[in-house]
This record gives sequence, structure tokens and C-alpha cells, in this order.
Amino acid sequence: MPNNQNLTLAELCHGLDVEIKGDANCRITGVCTVQKGKPDHITFLQNPHYRKYLATTAASAVILSADYAADCQTNAIITRDPYFTWAKIAAQFSDTPRAVPGIHPSAVIGQHSQIDPTASIGAHCVLGDYVQIGAHTVIAAGCNIGEYTQIGAETRLDANVTVYHRIVIGARVHINSGTVIGSEGFGIAKHKGAWVKVPQLGRVVIEDNVDIGANCSIDRGAIEDTIIAHGVQIDNLVQVAHNVRIGAHTAIAGCVGIAGSTTIGSNCLVGGQAGFVGHIEVADNVAIMGGTAVSKSITAPGIYASGIGGVVTNAQRRKNSARVMRLGQLQARIAELEKALSLGVKENEE
Repeated sequence: MPNNQNLTLAELCHGLDVEIKGDANCRITGVCTVQKGKPDHITFLQNPHYRKYLATTAASAVILSADYAADCQTNAIITRDPYFTWAKIAAQFSDTPRAVPGIHPSAVIGQHSQIDPTASIGAHCVLGDYVQIGAHTVIAAGCNIGEYTQIGAETRLDANVTVYHRIVIGARVHINSGTVIGSEGFGIAKHKGAWVKVPQLGRVVIEDNVDIGANCSIDRGAIEDTIIAHGVQIDNLVQVAHNVRIGAHTAIAGCVGIAGSTTIGSNCLVGGQAGFVGHIEVADNVAIMGGTAVSKSITAPGIYASGIGGVVTNAQRRKNSARVMRLGQLQARIAELEKALSLGVKENEE
């Protein structure tokens, strides 16, 4: 759907803590990158690598910090946090189609379900019995929602999301296509050489303002609940196993796997392809570098990465890596010393 937005810089910045340098009445119709700037469009500068494009960009306005304002040859929006400001302004140019309140004729709605009149239920959705859908919530085409599930206000489920029974999803949550919430946790017991499934009797509880990417899997708890706390951000292709707890405002990049009964604290950052063993705890304010194998609990804030002998602080990993890189030189020096010692022994014998 084409975007027909046409706003002045002053209108775009309304309510934001910014300073406009230049023409506040300059009209903006779209967004662009700084290196491929276009007239009547707005861009931003966060990474200093792109500073060189400020002098030549054709964009009509640039969002940037005061440090780079002198280099900007066009209208500037000066802010302490360019990326945040960009997020707020760029959102005004979103071309996501607006959902129409109501229930599509092809949707199947179970008995005793409560759907707010302002909510939108798309084509071919299936809702089980006793489902509750909050105000202004959007359930896009092909979603399947199990019995007794509760979904709060202003939440959006994109097409083909599956939510199992007795799941609780808060307000202003966004779940991208293909994600499965409440799938069976991996619980199996071996008896006489055969695997026997262990019932997974808990729920998934997703608190307010959570964003979950595409094709994620969040398993229901075995006995207690799997909990995704307020403000958590989860990228695509993330596996969250049963009874995992993720603290408020933690951000998790793509392809991360979290084994069962692990607790990750609040305000953590987890890089892509990191993996967590089960039954460990990670403190608040921890950053996990991409590809890290977290094999033990982390009790103190800091930056951590995989190292020799398991997860270590990132500073220790860098030291270990530097030492490993010098092993060849050290080996050569040892060979020279052995040769010198051998010659010295021979001379003494003579």
C-alpha cells in the first residue's frame, strides 16, 4: 500500500525533544538512507562510518547528534538519541495496512469467546472456546488461537501465528508470522529403552509491549509457566524452551536457543546464534556476544563471550584469543631455546 504522508519537519517532530536547524516548514514525503538521499525525504546518521555522506546527501533533512551538525549541508534535526528519534519519525511513514474492526465471514469462532467490537479477526482464523480478545487488537489471516487464551488490547498477531490453549498475551504485543506460542516443551523420560512423553501442564505468559519475530517457538511450561516479561524484544528464529523466564526489556537477536528452566535477567542483550544450557541463571544487565555458548550461570553484569573452558567475560576472551594467536611465535622461541640449550650442553661435555 503506497504511503501518502506529507508532513513538515515541525509536524514530524511534534512532542519530541529535538532542535530543528533549517526550514521547519520543509515538507517530507518519505524516508531514505543518507548515502542514497532523495529530495523531500528524511534520513538519519547514527554510525560515524556514514558521516562522509552528509556533505553530499540529497535528502531534505537528516536526524543526527550535535557532534555531526556542522557537517550537515541540509536541514537537520538535532537530538541526543538519533536512532530513537528516527524510530519515532519513521513510524509516521509506515505503510502497514490498517485493519478494519470486525470478524471476517470465513473466521471460525468458538463458543463463549469474548471479542471486543473494535478488534479485527482476519480471514480463515480459528478461535477456540472461551477466547478473549482485547480492544483494537488485530488477529491477521490464518491465525489459530486455542481455548481459554487471553489476548490484551492493541496487540497484533500477523498472518499464520499459532497460539495454543490457555496462553496469556498482554497489551501492545506484536507477534510476527509463523511464530508458535505454547507449543509442547521437550520433556521425555526413558523407561525400559523407550521414550515416554512428560506432560507439559504450564502456560506461556507474555507481558505488555513485547515484540516477537517471525518463526519463533516459545514452549509452554512443564508445571510452572514460561514467562516473557514486559518490553522484551525477540528477533526471528528464536527457540525458548519450557519454563524459561526472560526479564523485562531484554533484547534477543536471531537464531538464539534457550534450553529449559533457564532464567535471563532484565535489560540483557543476547547476540545472534548464542545458546544457553538449561537450569542456569543470568544476572540483569548482561550482554552476551553472538555465537556464545552459555554453559554456566552468570552472576554479575558485564559483557560475556565463549572462551577456552566455557563462557568468560569478553575482556578475558580477548586476552585468551591474543594468547592463542601468539602460540606459533612462542613455539618457535621455545624451539630456539631448546636448540641453544642443546648446543650449550654439547660444549660443556666437550
